[in-house]
Amino acid sequence: MQPTHAVLDSPMGPLTLVALDGALSGLYMDLQRHRPPTETFGLPADPNEAPFATVAEQLTSYFAAESTDFDLPLNLQGTDFQKRVWSALQEIPYGETTTYGQLAVDLGKPSASRAVGLANGRNPISIIVPCHRVVGSTGDLTGYGGGLDRKRYLLDFERKSKIVEDALF
Repeated sequence: MQPTHAVLDSPMGPLTLVALDGALSGLYMDLQRHRPPTETFGLPADPNEAPFATVAEQLTSYFAAESTDFDLPLNLQGTDFQKRVWSALQEIPYGETTTYGQLAVDLGKPSASRAVGLANGRNPISIIVPCHRVVGSTGDLTGYGGGLDRKRYLLDFERKSKIVEDALF
């Protein structure tokens, strides 16, 4: 089956969603580093049809601070190591961060923080697979395919939303 794509507006600018075999396989920001060539995204699709409608609904809920997680079928394309890193990213709690080194330790590869960083940078489904929640060993914001301003935006947004949520419950 060939990929298809749809473009959605978001508070971070347009997001290109790519689907393969009925599951989300890409979520790219404009001017994103490591963004594949547009011609690899396949034909345009109706954003109101599956799986794009569900992705749009969940992203809208996320950006409205009504939801803190995603429940979507994903079709992640990468090496086995990249997939392990991307799976670990999904375990980082909303509003929290971890370091590349800690992620490497969690994966049983304590000396692989650079490899974790490279895999993190190649994450094809930003926001939903929350690579923005990984910071440098000193807590500094380091590399983000969508740019550091967007990483800062997402982290600040999640922290503020989490504080409000914690205060309500």
